[in-house]
Amino acid sequence: MTENLPHVEEKATTALIILDMVNDMEFEDRDYLYPHALEAAKHIADLKAKVKQYEIPVIYVNDNYGRWQSDFQELVAHCKRDDVKGKPITEMIEPDSDDYFVLKPQFSGFFATPLDLLLEYLDVKTLIMTGVAGNMCVHFTANDAYMRHYQLFVPADCTASNDEKDNQLALDLMNRVLKADITRSSDYQMGTIIEKAKQHYDKNK
Repeated sequence: MTENLPHVEEKATTALIILDMVNDMEFEDRDYLYPHALEAAKHIADLKAKVKQYEIPVIYVNDNYGRWQSDFQELVAHCKRDDVKGKPITEMIEPDSDDYFVLKPQFSGFFATPLDLLLEYLDVKTLIMTGVAGNMCVHFTANDAYMRHYQLFVPADCTASNDEKDNQLALDLMNRVLKADITRSSDYQMGTIIEKAKQHYDKNK
């Protein structure tokens, strides 16, 4: 029975976005990205545990790897196989039964996906954005979020790119142009973030 399934509150001012972290890491540049992604995954897992204490919904936005018949649970199972490099990362941030997921075909989580509809349904106006790659999918998604008037938090220790310098450049650009707060998640005061989210919500509702 669906009423017995665990679920987050249907309305929230804030959501945690986890981009492309369910990932088999089976691609050409994997050896560049993997160590940075693994470190980011540790911080994302800690942040996820923290936001869940405040009933903030968690949304996995993930590449469909060109497989238009992909099922998210099958994707998770694939990325947890012993023969894929991304297994430790996927296991570290594995989705819970009350988390949401959106499959995307391109870099931005908003392009040709129902993400905007989901966020509208949840009444979310502030996004905490994490994942890989910081200078690609995270940046593209943040751009689209900014154009839709979402308030942005992009914790610096929860994103990763092939090169640390490129990742920092992307973070600095998001901070300067998109007004994203790039404070490290380890320095987060959730009460302050929630208060800022409520203020932004009241201003934009």
